Amino acid sequence: MTQEELDALMNGDMDEVDNDFVEEKKEVKPAQEKTVAYPDGYSDSTAHQWPLPATDENKMVHQLDDVTKESEEKASEIFDIIETISSDLMDKEENLQRVINTLSANVALFTLLTTKFPEVQAFSTGLTQNEEALEDGNICMETLQDSGAAIMNVMDIMQYQDIHRQKIERVINVMRALSKYMNRLFEGKIDDHKRVSSATHIAGDTHNDLASTDDIEALLAQFGQ
Repeated sequence: MTQEELDALMNGDMDEVDNDFVEEKKEVKPAQEKTVAYPDGYSDSTAHQWPLPATDENKMVHQLDDVTKESEEKASEIFDIIETISSDLMDKEENLQRVINTLSANVALFTLLTTKFPEVQAFSTGLTQNEEALEDGNICMETLQDSGAAIMNVMDIMQYQDIHRQKIERVINVMRALSKYMNRLFEGKIDDHKRVSSATHIAGDTHNDLASTDDIEALLAQFGQ
């Protein structure tokens, strides 16, 4: 309150003081909210999740190991299924080949009978039926052979899965080598439990966010893993 307002209060001019106080409040502008820049994909509601904790779900090498293990297991299951289908197709080809051989013999027989006895309609009908069945058998045989060739192509393509697994494992090895190198690079001559406690707040800091001893120990534990 200014001296003039105090004098007005002493003189009893309360209305004038109230009006001036109301006008002064109207002129006060609300402070602008400070905008915080978050990394891509984060917002006010998800900022507490960054950086992600070093759990099994977030460890990169751990996840890559899971990928290679599961990929190898699923690939093995697929190979077993394909191998079973291929074996079944080969068995059916053998069975169908016996049927084709029988039909071929029937065609030869009915051809001879039709030539010897052209007036017998049954021989002519039998010849026609066996020729049609033989044609269908040959078509089925081609389909089985094409399916077998397609399965072999699938097995060849599946070989790339093993190549991809080897590439991922090579990346894992490089990442582990870098991790071990960084750990050696930050090694000290003094054990951590023998060190002097670090200051949580130093004069000149622009914030008052203090890291607790538990937070620091948890961070060191994560780097040590």
